[in-house]
Amino acid sequence: MKRISLIAVSLLFCTGLFAAGERDLEKAWDEANTAYVNADYAAAAEGYERLLAEGYESGALYMNLGNAYFKRGMNGKAILNYHRALKLAPGDEDVRYNLSIANTRVQDRIESVPVFFLRRWFVSLGDSLGGNAWAVASLVFFALTLVGAGVYLLLQRTSWRKAGFFGAVASLSLFVLCTVYAAESRRERTKPSEAIVMRSAAPVKSSPDGDSKDIFVLHEGTKVGIVGALGECREIRIADGNKGWIAASAIESID
Repeated sequence: MKRISLIAVSLLFCTGLFAAGERDLEKAWDEANTAYVNADYAAAAEGYERLLAEGYESGALYMNLGNAYFKRGMNGKAILNYHRALKLAPGDEDVRYNLSIANTRVQDRIESVPVFFLRRWFVSLGDSLGGNAWAVASLVFFALTLVGAGVYLLLQRTSWRKAGFFGAVASLSLFVLCTVYAAESRRERTKPSEAIVMRSAAPVKSSPDGDSKDIFVLHEGTKVGIVGALGECREIRIADGNKGWIAASAIESID
């Protein structure tokens, strides 16, 4: 429970959130942080939400907002904002820890469909860095590929040519890997595929028809995948693979 109290207190302009001279926004950030430290979590959440409404966002901002909602007992809102923080800062261990604590308060215990361990490992590796970091890494390895190819083609010494060849092959492989991760990270950020249940209890129906039968009930904080939409209903899939229809007003998209 210790890290739930952690807030990101670095100035937002250090993360590119504020342009020089926008001191009023920096003041709003400081005031929200001060309210959080003083245990005025409602005022803190209001301050962070105001910054988001102005169009500013960062992993630190979403984490602080999640912490404020967690302290208020609004677990669905807390989990929602922790996931949004991870979209911008996937390697942030503090956010992941806080999310794990919030998830212990979720009533639903849904067993995930088993995933092959190599796929789990590749997903975990991809989550360790953000899309921008993978894109930069891909450019670095592309440059190293060109250097290795140049060494192989231009130098006469056999040992250097071998080093250039194998270096180019290794760099090219890493370039492809980083490019795939960068593209996947961008795809995950742009598609509205996941949401959090916001209601204390939300029935999931067999069809979007209001008279259809309830097949199961989900509770606040549960994460679902959105696979379809019809009017004011959303077709969802939960971690164990079961699907159904839920009212759009009962969930809020992470994206």
